Amino acid sequence: MADMQIVVASKRVEPQYVEMMVPLYSYGCERKVKKTLSHLKGIYSVTVEYDQQKVTVWGICNKYDVLSTMRSKRKEARFWKPEDNVEMEDVEEEEPSPSLPRKGFNKPSLALMKARSLSWKAWKKVFARSLSF
Repeated sequence: MADMQIVVASKRVEPQYVEMMVPLYSYGCERKVKKTLSHLKGIYSVTVEYDQQKVTVWGICNKYDVLSTMRSKRKEARFWKPEDNVEMEDVEEEEPSPSLPRKGFNKPSLALMKARSLSWKAWKKVFARSLSF
């Protein structure tokens, strides 16, 4: 996650504020958010306002990288300003979706996994019970 941010040293780069609306359910969530964002490179401070469900990040960073890092912990995170969210949706639409199936698709179901692990005696009990109506 920290590899996503690259800051060009030749240009004059100034810190910026990134404001996000993040659903926070407890004060533990607040600590989790602070810990996650404070480990990013270039972040100077993270302010979490629990009452407003607002997270403010100050530092030299890309606001889309900060939001994607936040979405790894809270899927419903979005920018505080609605116009920034529209830009984010445009960026996501431009990226081509992978044609490969998702990772969890080829896994056998839990019932099959349990069925494979049954012993011979257990199988006999299952079939004996299922045939007796």
